[in-house]
Amino acid sequence: MEVPQDLKYTQEHEWIRVDGKKAVIGISEFAQEQLGDIVFVELPEVGSQIEQGSPFGVVESVKTVSDLYAPAGGKVTAVNKDLETNPEKVNSEPYGEGWIVEIELSDETNLESLLDADAYSEQCQKETE
Repeated sequence: MEVPQDLKYTQEHEWIRVDGKKAVIGISEFAQEQLGDIVFVELPEVGSQIEQGSPFGVVESVKTVSDLYAPAGGKVTAVNKDLETNPEKVNSEPYGEGWIVEIELSDETNLESLLDADAYSEQCQKETE
């Protein structure tokens, strides 16, 4: 299972890649494996505000429907419109073309409560035992 070192993670299996005040959010490889084949992704509106720990969208797979929880708060500056017609990209490229939203961070201290790659890997290991 791939767990990129340059990302931060939530206990709910979302990841965030920060570049200055901008951040890209998606779900982890572990999450997409647990969900199975993803058939639909509900995206928030560009311009909307998301709050850390609150749902901002939904991922639907052949197995279940799961809320997406924001790893940090901010204003949505872009959504991955490609997922509307190709939701399976979340399965095939969870850290690349399967990204879900981009935000402008409202409070960078939100990132302090997130897991680093090693802590996230440990959590996933415990969940599979």
